[in-house]
Amino acid sequence: MSGRIRRGTTALLTAVVMACAGVAATMPAAQAGTGRAAAAPAAQQELFHPRQRFLRGSTGGLFLHWGMRTAPGYTDCAAWEKAVTDGGWDPDYWVREAQKLRTQYLVFASFHSRLGYARAWPSKVPGTCSTERDFLGELIAAAKARGLKVILYMTDDPKWYAEGLPEGQSWMDSAAYSAYKGRTVDLHTRPGFGEFGYDNFVEAMGRYRDLAGFWIDNDNEYWEEQGLYERIRRERPDLTLSNNNEDTPIMDMVSHEQKVGMTPPYDYPQAVWTPQPRLTEGEWKLPVRGAWWYDGTDSEVDTRVTLGRIITNAGSSIKSLMAETAMVNGRFPAKQEAFNDLAAGYLDRIWESIHDVEGGGYMYGGLQPGFWNDGAHGVTTVSKKDPNRQYVHVLTKPSSGDAVTLRDNGHKVVRVTDLRTGRRMPFSQSGGSLTIKGVTAWDDYDTVFRVDTAGRHGIYPRGAVEATASASADGFPAAALADRDYQTWWDKGDALPVTIDLRLRRPGPVRYLAVNQREWSPTYNRETFGRPEDSARIKDYKVYVSDDGKNWGQPVKTGVLESARGVRFIDLDIRKARHVRLEVDSIWAAPSAPRFYNKLQIDEIYLGRDHVR
Repeated sequence: MSGRIRRGTTALLTAVVMACAGVAATMPAAQAGTGRAAAAPAAQQELFHPRQRFLRGSTGGLFLHWGMRTAPGYTDCAAWEKAVTDGGWDPDYWVREAQKLRTQYLVFASFHSRLGYARAWPSKVPGTCSTERDFLGELIAAAKARGLKVILYMTDDPKWYAEGLPEGQSWMDSAAYSAYKGRTVDLHTRPGFGEFGYDNFVEAMGRYRDLAGFWIDNDNEYWEEQGLYERIRRERPDLTLSNNNEDTPIMDMVSHEQKVGMTPPYDYPQAVWTPQPRLTEGEWKLPVRGAWWYDGTDSEVDTRVTLGRIITNAGSSIKSLMAETAMVNGRFPAKQEAFNDLAAGYLDRIWESIHDVEGGGYMYGGLQPGFWNDGAHGVTTVSKKDPNRQYVHVLTKPSSGDAVTLRDNGHKVVRVTDLRTGRRMPFSQSGGSLTIKGVTAWDDYDTVFRVDTAGRHGIYPRGAVEATASASADGFPAAALADRDYQTWWDKGDALPVTIDLRLRRPGPVRYLAVNQREWSPTYNRETFGRPEDSARIKDYKVYVSDDGKNWGQPVKTGVLESARGVRFIDLDIRKARHVRLEVDSIWAAPSAPRFYNKLQIDEIYLGRDHVR
C-alpha cells in the first residue's frame, strides 16, 4: 500500500449480472476527477470477462507483504535469500493458511516500496534485489496444486528508495539498469522507475503462465503513456488487473485499502465507493498494530472486527483481501496463526451463507441490510444458485429480546432455519417487515438464519410505472429509474431541489416507495488519503400524490432518509393514486466534499402496492 492518491476516482457504469457468469460486457466510464465536473464517457470497461470468473467466484484473498525489510531487516539481497531458505520457507504453508481463511487467491507483495523493492524471483532486469531462488514460481505452483490463484503485487512508487538505509544509500541501482537499457535512466524518478516497472511486468507475464494477474499500487504515468495495460490485454488476456484506491476503466477490480471509522467498526462497506456489479475488494491488515509487513511484533488480531468484515463484505458483494504479516521464514506470528485456526472452523459452519452468494438489498433483490430493531445490525446474502434462498446475518444482536426484525423487500418468506443447528425458527411478516422469533442463543460474532422465500410480491411490475424528473444530467434520463435495468441509472445533474414523478399506468394503492441509490459514495463524512469523501444520498425529502399529475396539494409525507447502503423505504398509506412525486430537498454530503456535494444518482425506484402477509 502506497497511501498515495495521484488521481481522483472514476465512478463507472455498471451492468446487471448476466445469467451466465463470465460473459463479456463493455461500458463507458461515466465520471472522472475529484471535485471536478463529470467528464464525457471515454474509456471502455469490461465488467464481465472470462478472465474474471475466478474473482467473481471468490470470497477473498490472502495478502502477503514480505521482503527485504521484514524484521530483522536485510540490506543485502543474498543475505536475505539465505535467511529465508535457512529458516525453512515453504510455499505450501502460505497456501494452507490461505485455505484456513477460506480464500481463493493470494496476492504476493515482495516488490513493495516500503520493503526494499525486493523481487523474490530471478530476473534478467537489473535495478533492485532479485533472488536466485524462484519463490514466486514455487508459490504459484503450490497454489495451483490446491486450486488457488496467485496475483503479483506491483508498485508504482520510487520515493521510498532510501527508507531504512544509511544516508546516501539506495535500494535501487540506476547504474546497472542504465547499462542494461543502454542509456541513462534514474530509478529515483517516476518516469525512470516506471520504465523499470514496465520491464518487470513484461518479464513476469512472459515467464509465469499460471500467474493469475497483477495487483497495482497505483498507476504510473509511464505505464499509461506507453500502453502497458493494453499490452497486457493483447499478450496475456487471461491476466486480471486490480488497482488500489483508483477506479481505472481498464482494470478488472478496484481495491479499497484499510478503511476505518465506521459504526460499527466491522462494517467495511460503509467506506467503499464502488457500485455493483464492478468487481470490488476491501483490503486491510489483520494485526491491529504495527507495519503492513512483519516488524518483529506479535500483535493482536481483532477477531470480531475481522470476521465481521468478511461477512459484511460478502453482504455487499465485496471481496475480502486480508493482509497477514509473514516473518522471514514465511510463518505468521502466533496470534495470526491462532486466528487462522479459529477462522477455519468458524467459517466452515456458515460457509454456504457467505460463499457463492451476492449481497442482499441491492441489484440482486434480497432482504434489507443495516440497522434493525433494538440496536441490532447485520447484512443479508442471496444464493447465486437459488435467489429464493437467502441468509440473515445478525452481527450485533438486539439490545433486548429474542427476536430480530428487518424489512422484507417484498420477499414472501416460507421458512426460517438456524443455519448452525438446523432448528426451525418461528417468524411473522407484516407491514413490510420480517420478524424472526424465539432466538435463545446469539452467536458472539454472527447469528445466521437461512431464509427460504417464494418470490417477491406486492411490487408494481416493470412497465406499470413511468418515471420522469424535473432535471437530469445528459445521458442519465429519468426513464432509467423504473426500467429494472442496472446498466442504466438516473443522475439529477446540478439541480436541487429536484422532483421525480412516478406515473402509474392505472390508479392503484401505494404502500411504500423503495429506492436503490447508487453505492458510489461512502455513507458518512470522512477523509481518506487526503481526499474528502461523503455520502451522496438523499437526506430531506417530501412525497406528494396527484390524480392528474398537475395538482399536487400538500405533501403526504415529509422526512429524512437515513444515509445507509442498500434499499431504503419510504412508507406511505395511499389507497389510490395515479401519480406519486418524490421531492429531494437535500443530500447528506457536505460542501467540504465537492466530489459528492449535492450529487445524487439512483439506480431504481419502485412502488409497492401491498405488503406481504
